[in-house]
Amino acid sequence: MNKTLGPTVGVLGSYGGRNLGDEAILTSILDGLRRERPDATALVFSRCPGHTRAHYPDVEVTGWEGMSREPVSQVVARLDMLLLGGGGILYDTEARRYLRVAQLALERAVPVFTYALGAGPLTTRTDCTMARETLASAVTVTVRDEESRLALEEAGVMSPIIVTADPALLLEPEPFGRDMLRAEGIREGTRLVGMNVREPGCAAEHLDVQGYHELLAHLGDFLVNRLDADVVFVPMERDDIRHSHAVVSHMNAADRCRVLHGDYRPRQILGLARHLDLAVGMRLHFLIFAAMRGVPLLPLPYAGKVFDFAQRIGAPALRGVVREAAGPLLAEVDRVWDERPAHTERIKARIPALRAMAATTAEYFLEQLDRRTPCVPVPSRAV
Repeated sequence: MNKTLGPTVGVLGSYGGRNLGDEAILTSILDGLRRERPDATALVFSRCPGHTRAHYPDVEVTGWEGMSREPVSQVVARLDMLLLGGGGILYDTEARRYLRVAQLALERAVPVFTYALGAGPLTTRTDCTMARETLASAVTVTVRDEESRLALEEAGVMSPIIVTADPALLLEPEPFGRDMLRAEGIREGTRLVGMNVREPGCAAEHLDVQGYHELLAHLGDFLVNRLDADVVFVPMERDDIRHSHAVVSHMNAADRCRVLHGDYRPRQILGLARHLDLAVGMRLHFLIFAAMRGVPLLPLPYAGKVFDFAQRIGAPALRGVVREAAGPLLAEVDRVWDERPAHTERIKARIPALRAMAATTAEYFLEQLDRRTPCVPVPSRAV
């Protein structure tokens, strides 16, 4: 089939290999586009074009960070639609970078569709103003959770906002065999608990920087001693490796811990999840992967998106990660372990509905793509 006859879709998010959750979203979006519109050409805006070309050889890739307005505008002019998202990209100081590209599309009469994106915290004047003005002209605004809808509404976005679910919920696993476990030094025949920690930063503004390494070290020791389990730390970003080792350094049972160091694809981490007996973690997509495999889990909600996901799957969640929460946290882990059949049953019962909600994002998008009606050009805005 001659792809030049089909539409060209730009995909703009935090893509380029820095975060396995974002790459899971991109993989899911591209899978859906290939399946439903094989005549379409995908053009991915990447923060690391080399990484994206290597992992997605059948798509076009362009860099955009650090580029001036005109070259980006020329790329955008080729598009039939710009897909903004998914993932948590609209937050203070970062949102404006993505919204500038979306504004260039609107100036060129290219329709903009927001794809199950995440928003918040969104409080600065510049980011809120750009969100209001840009999303007012989007053909459809979809977000992945209620927390994101609330963040956009509080920023002043007046357009209808549709809540769907994270695109990564549609991912299919790749095998993570026992040979791969052995290569990471993970023993066979023992209980295995997966843990995930992350760094503090703009997207984790409520994280207790002073205490959470020590708190999670107490938790790790508890898991080893209470469950007679080995603990594997699963980094979703490369910097997570450093924070994982920081936790292990405070543990008495460090010899029962391993930190994954391999360069894995999102589907492989989803495959790894089937080996886990319990998952305790901070990053959203680590928890999504565990839930998709029916693993009992305890989210550590450093941000509203994690708390929102915990509520949607019926998992317990403690607000915040603070030193004073050590006692309640250990008690909650103990309870989840004792009640794990019920937790597994509840999670397995709710995941299909979330997957169906995630699929509706693609349905909305394909409906707009089939129309392929250029929007009215939006005048350039000085920011």
